[in-house]
Formats: sequence, C-alpha cells, structure tokens
Amino acid sequence: MSAQWMNQPLFGVAVSVIAYSVSLLVHERVRWLHPLFVGAGSLILLLSLADIPYEYYEKGGELLTFFLGPATVALGVPLYKHRERIRFQLLAVLSGISVGAIAAIVSTGLLVWGLGGSREAILSAMPKSVSSPIALELSRLTGGNPELSATLTVVTGLVGSMLGGAWLKLLGISGELPLGIATGTAAHGIGTAKLLRQSESLGSYSGFAMAVNGILTGIMYIPLVWWLNR
Repeated sequence: MSAQWMNQPLFGVAVSVIAYSVSLLVHERVRWLHPLFVGAGSLILLLSLADIPYEYYEKGGELLTFFLGPATVALGVPLYKHRERIRFQLLAVLSGISVGAIAAIVSTGLLVWGLGGSREAILSAMPKSVSSPIALELSRLTGGNPELSATLTVVTGLVGSMLGGAWLKLLGISGELPLGIATGTAAHGIGTAKLLRQSESLGSYSGFAMAVNGILTGIMYIPLVWWLNR
C-alpha cells in the first residue's frame, strides 16, 4: 500500500490514537496487560501486514514523541501535592534511586557485553531505565543507536509496569512510597503512568524517582562512556 494520504502526519497520529483506544478496552478485560503493549503490537502488525513503510507512520509518530516532554513535566503537579512525605524520607529515597540508577547502567552494560554485544549495542542499552527523551539523547551523544535505545527503553518500561509490582510484593516490599520509588527508577514514564491510574500519590513518588534517575544517569553516563573509550 502506498496511498498518498498515508504519507501525511495525520495518518500516524490517527492510527496511534485508534490503536491505543482499542488497547484500553482490552486492558479493561485483561488488567495486567499494559495498553501500550497491545497498542504498539497492533501498530507493528498493521504496518507489517499492510506493507506500509515505517517512514509514513514516523511523520505522525514524531509529533507524538514531541509531546513526551510536556507530558513528563506535567508529572510535577501530583509530585508537588505529595512532596512532604518525600521530603520527610529524602535521604533514604535518594539513596535508593542512586543505587537503582547505578545498578541499571552497570548490570545492563555487563549483560550486553557478556552476550557478545558490540560497543554500539552496549552504549544503546545502558540508558534503558530512564525516560525515552533522555535515553535517546544519551545514546545519540555517546555513539549509540537512538532507535535501539528507544526500543529497549519502551520494553523496559512495559516489563517493569506489568511485572514490577507483583515482583516487589513477592519480595515483601509494600507501601506506596517504596513501590512508587522502585517503579519510577526502573520503569520510568510507562510505569509511572500506570501507577497514576491507580493512585495519585503512587504516581507522584514514581514521577519523582523517574526525574531523579534521569538526572543521575545523565551525570554518571558521560564519565562512564569516557572511561570505556580510553
């Protein structure tokens, strides 16, 4: 299919909105299945089966990507409303996020290296636990593959949002603050969005962790890459 109307930004936006709307209906019946998982899978199937060039979809997809920034900033509203509890345990919260950020970078790099991944693959995978805009820039600045980074970031968020809560409870970790901080550190915006639908306070803690993890990863990532390049 190569109809001219598909080569317009509206096409990418329209099919994304339709796919996500359908995925929300599926989520109502299968609660553990994240809407983004179903929505993204539907889009992949559509483009593949209908033989629609990805470049056609990307023109509208770039518009949606642009709004990731403003959407992330909007998380500051619930965070401000629940700031007192975070402030009360700030040292413990920051320590937990810092350990999580270091563990995510180091463990991912070692895993890809151990599996025989190239330098580009390692640099693309290491920032997978921060939000997509940050991961893309870190990958681009250090010689990674931004497209691969985006894919791994989304997969990380999806897995963390669908399985993270159950895993934490299995380990005996409960309470809104630790659950929110752990999810935001490991599953960034996708995990945070899911928690926001459950509870505003959960979402605010997760949003705080996501923001701090993004800052810490950006600070640690560049020196680490410099060390790898020596």
